[in-house]
Amino acid sequence: MRHLTRLLADRSGNFGLLAALAAACLTMGVGASIDYSYALTERQKIQQALDAGLLAALSKSTLQEQRTVIQNVLLANAGEGSNLLVPDFDFGANLAVAKNADGSVTATLRDTVPTTFMRIAGRNSLAIRVKSTAIAASQSSSDTCIWSLGNSGQDVLINSGATVDSTRCRLDAHSTANPAFIMNSGSTIKFTKFCVKGTKYIKNGGTLANLETGCTVAADPYAGLLPEPTLPASCTTSGYPNGNTFSLAPGMHCDVGFNGSPTITFQPGLHIIKGRMIINSGAKVIANGVTFYFPDTNSEIRANGSLTFTGTAPTTGTYKGILMFEKTSNAGNNANKTQYIFNGSNGETLEGIIYLPNRNVTYNSTTNVAAKISMVVNQIIFNSANWKIEPYDGGGSAAAKSVRLLE
Repeated sequence: MRHLTRLLADRSGNFGLLAALAAACLTMGVGASIDYSYALTERQKIQQALDAGLLAALSKSTLQEQRTVIQNVLLANAGEGSNLLVPDFDFGANLAVAKNADGSVTATLRDTVPTTFMRIAGRNSLAIRVKSTAIAASQSSSDTCIWSLGNSGQDVLINSGATVDSTRCRLDAHSTANPAFIMNSGSTIKFTKFCVKGTKYIKNGGTLANLETGCTVAADPYAGLLPEPTLPASCTTSGYPNGNTFSLAPGMHCDVGFNGSPTITFQPGLHIIKGRMIINSGAKVIANGVTFYFPDTNSEIRANGSLTFTGTAPTTGTYKGILMFEKTSNAGNNANKTQYIFNGSNGETLEGIIYLPNRNVTYNSTTNVAAKISMVVNQIIFNSANWKIEPYDGGGSAAAKSVRLLE
């Protein structure tokens, strides 16, 4: 009897040990899955940052310059709120940037993610590796100058009196609606190609050269690529200042209006227009080396006609080549399509990229436009506009290139 009791006690002890070991293994397995899941999340975060960094880097011509841009984007995006890219991270040993035979660039990054549960088993970190390949192709001199992205019907409207003449540009209308565009009598439109994705349209007269329907349209070349600024804490200008001559420093201009018919000079740099800037008829605007940024679709420069406007984009710096653009990283903003009116009836000279994919752009009055532009809009309306337009090549800037990820 004593022997049986001892035997049962021995087996009970072995069972308890086995149960404890099984529980420990189960706990370790669950913990390991949590560590691996966390590592996967961090890997996705750093992959997105590497993609963004590489796309931004393709504005630079040398691998060293590209490497610097990638590092800066990684530090600004991937490191925040995570255990990746600690301040003493060795980019020299862990970031590789190489140019491929087809002109694309590949960036590879290695890092480690610290573990929590797996430390019990002596594994303090998990290695991760991300890779991104992208290519940039400069726009040719005869490439698209105007992209109309809308697809709700009548996305390009050409009214009587509109005259557009270009020897090197094409217009690409993405609309497949019925009708995709409407053209009225008394208008003359000449592009190297008027490319319409759809096949339904209304032409009530006028002269339209080089129309092609069912056409393969070019994609938006700047989607997600333009560097959106952080808004300053305060406004540089606001209200209705008095005077006949104004010189506005770069900064944020909030709900500004100008009385009378002044001369307004925007000093070179970034000018954030928050709310509506109203410029009365007869005014003269000079904006050379300037980028205008609209943080939402309720922000605009509204001119009341009889305006003389000269605007050219910067030739160097972060916003090289960009004359005018809006915030597109916010889904709510993208869902709010609004009108944007150009009323420079005494003449406009525009040079640079105009990126307003959430705007229905209207050219009113008897605007005389001499333009070297690359323009993206939702819809476009040509009223009594006399428009001479040629491509904006951008001097090799990031914005003057079609940049895309390959891997």
